[in-house]
Amino acid sequence: MNAVTQRYEPEAPAFEYNRPSMGKRFRTTGWRHVVAWVALVFALFPVVWVISAAFTDGNLSSQGLIPKDPSLDNFRALMTDPGHPPFWSWFRNSMFIGVTTAVFTVAMSALASFAFSRLRFKGRRPGLLSLLLIQMFPNLLAVVALFLFMTRIKGLFPAIGLGSSWGLIFIYLGGALGVNTYLIKGFFDTIPFTLDEAAKIDGCNHFQIFYKIILPLAAPVLAVIGLLSFITSQAEFLVASVMLSEDNKTLAVGLSGYVRAGFDNRWGPFAAGSLIGAIPVVLLFLFLQRYIVSGLTSGAVKE
Repeated sequence: MNAVTQRYEPEAPAFEYNRPSMGKRFRTTGWRHVVAWVALVFALFPVVWVISAAFTDGNLSSQGLIPKDPSLDNFRALMTDPGHPPFWSWFRNSMFIGVTTAVFTVAMSALASFAFSRLRFKGRRPGLLSLLLIQMFPNLLAVVALFLFMTRIKGLFPAIGLGSSWGLIFIYLGGALGVNTYLIKGFFDTIPFTLDEAAKIDGCNHFQIFYKIILPLAAPVLAVIGLLSFITSQAEFLVASVMLSEDNKTLAVGLSGYVRAGFDNRWGPFAAGSLIGAIPVVLLFLFLQRYIVSGLTSGAVKE
């Protein structure tokens, strides 16, 4: 008689999942979602309100977050109405000042940062400390001095004196040189010096090392400096309103005239001009974002 043996397999214990209570989940992670949503609403509310004002034909009393009868009347009045100030002239001046300031700021700051980071010369450390000390004083303190200085310059060189776009560009370049140089210099210090030594062995001079090795590796910080310089020159109002003439106004200075005379009656064109002026900033950010990401991912160096 064949005995049939059965193999005994112990039953696995039942797994019980104790789901945390609603209060416990809120104390651990739920409050973060609440803070994120509040911050998102706080950040988007001004943008939505300006967009609504741009497409609403009327004053502030008849405006809501969602336009009841959206139209393009404010944009048409801003661009084609002969009774309105020259919007496209302001836009061109802003683009010229912003692009020129960004390009020269990146070039000058990168050259100065390379000198402070890679070269050893007398007065190097006091020079860095002087750059930081100058940045401690706000630009508001220098408005009167700059106005008198640019008035004197206008008598000698009218193209770069008071009331000219180039004069304002030179002021922006001098004001941002210190902090940008210090930021780029800190990034240059992270690049290994062995690359410089290898390039010198191959016969490269200092400029070739700077142009062919340092600049490609420093693309992320250069893109950030250029973007911030462009945004700052577009949004700056105080110095531009003092230094520029009526024919060379920037977009920020020109649009301020809409809110000085009749705030309720001219808020629509002001919002429409603000939206158009924000388009180049957004496009530049999207364009430079690709270079920032590519520079961070492909800039690794193995020794």
